[in-house]
This record gives sequence, C-alpha cells and structure tokens, in this order.
Amino acid sequence: MGRRATPWPDSIVQRSSRRRLFRLLQASLVAGAFVCGRVSAPTAPPVPSGDQERYHNRTFSVVRVVDGDTLDIGVPDGDKDRTRIRLWGVDTPEVARGRGEGMHFGSEASAFAKRTLEGKDVHIVLSPRRTRGKYGRLLAYVFMERGGAMFNEMLLEGGYAYADLRFPHDYADRFRAIEKQSRRTKVGLWKDVTLETMPKWKQRYERK
Repeated sequence: MGRRATPWPDSIVQRSSRRRLFRLLQASLVAGAFVCGRVSAPTAPPVPSGDQERYHNRTFSVVRVVDGDTLDIGVPDGDKDRTRIRLWGVDTPEVARGRGEGMHFGSEASAFAKRTLEGKDVHIVLSPRRTRGKYGRLLAYVFMERGGAMFNEMLLEGGYAYADLRFPHDYADRFRAIEKQSRRTKVGLWKDVTLETMPKWKQRYERK
C-alpha cells in the first residue's frame, strides 16, 4: 500500500516533526525540573495526614496508662510496637518519677486513668489542626466508646486535670467551662490546690 498523500513537501513535514519532537522534549525537561525542585511548582493542596487515616475515628485497646493524661494503645507507630497518646486540651499533675517529687493530685489523677482506661477499648478522635505534640506523641480526644463519654472531659469533671489553655484546639471553650464548674464546686484537686502547687504554666495564667 502506497504512502498516504500529503499536500506538504517532505522537507516541511520533516521540520514540523522535528519541532514537535523538540516541544515534547522541552515539556519532559520542565516536568523533570519540577520533580527535582529546580523550578517552583504551583502550591499543591495539603496531603492528608497519615495519622488521620490510621487513627481517626477508630477503636483501639489501651495497653498501658503512663499517667493521668498519657496512655499507650496497642498499634505500632513507626519503629515502636505501640502508639503513645497525649490527651488533647488537658493537663494532669505530674506523678513522682525517680527521685523527683510528684505534683499535687498527680497520683490520684494517674490512679483514676488506670482504673478507667487500662485494658479497655477506646475510640480515638483527632483534630484536623494538628495530630502530634512536641515529643511525637499522638494528640487525641479519647472516648470510652463511639459516641460515649470523652475521657478528656471526665478528667476535668472529676477535678483530675486542668484545662490546658496553651494551645488552641477544637474543645477549648468547652473544657474551660467544665474546669470553671469543677473549680466552683471544689471537686478533686480544686478542694485544696494552691497557686504554688499548680503547674508552672498554670501559675502564669492565674497571675494574668
């Protein structure tokens, strides 16, 4: 079968083909430059956090309670065989470790967390704002069951924790209101806490 007829001379067709090939080569080089970072690419939408996909709105077993506001769930996290969670928006007094002294009501808060959470299944909810804290711990709202009581709030209601005002989060106003009520009724640590026995950050807020 003969070659398809064309109204253009062979020389023009060849030059046109070469130009198309050159443009394709240019496009490939530009794309490669984007990948290598030599050319500024347009701002892309944020990539969904892997933490959101892995933990958010899912149920896990508590394998260990570290203290009043810190716990481990039985799912690997990187090279660790469990994931450490720091409760969002609350701060319980520190417990004694080594030769260090514990803070006022720290042991009571830790004991409450252990008997409430250890060995239980909990439902994890993450904030879209942020999923990790300063030390790489997962920041979470922990529910006793899907749609059940939030343990973060249970700590505040029982006077086991302070509403942590240092970092903005989704339940900040609600936690502040619960603390105010617990303080008014002098429940838990609020029965006899003094400014000097509060955490340093709380002392600064109290003096404002």
